[in-house]
Amino acid sequence: MTHLIETFEDLKALEGQEIGVSDWKEVTQEQINQFAESTNDHQWIHVDIERAEKEMPDGKTIAHGYLTLAMIPAMTAEFIAFKNLKNAINYGVNKVRFMNMVQVESKIRARASIKITRQRAGAIQVIGDTTVEIQGHDKPACVAETVSFYYLDPQ
Repeated sequence: MTHLIETFEDLKALEGQEIGVSDWKEVTQEQINQFAESTNDHQWIHVDIERAEKEMPDGKTIAHGYLTLAMIPAMTAEFIAFKNLKNAINYGVNKVRFMNMVQVESKIRARASIKITRQRAGAIQVIGDTTVEIQGHDKPACVAETVSFYYLDPQ
């Protein structure tokens, strides 16, 4: 279910609720390699397939924790949309924990709720709780308290 947001009140009404669960997304070696290139983090556990086969659990490379975190906005966009959005800003993360490895070819999804919604500086500030789940695992990959600002066009 996609929540269509037009006003502050629309977001405020979702406060304290789970707002959605994304579809499963496969994490590929190509994504991991691109992230390594972008961040200059070429640690072998991420990019050295041959060494991972010998030294890593199940013989697989793992995604960067920050790649998992960076995928949250795209995953949560599956279940929340804005009719009159001028722009959105990822303001930060109050707390994040990487709790489980995301092995290459794993599938992950985001489960999110809105914790706090308030008007600030001409925008809507949303503090949300997001859990990134790994298909087939009880322990999540990541839990994060995110802070975002949404600027709506009053039209």
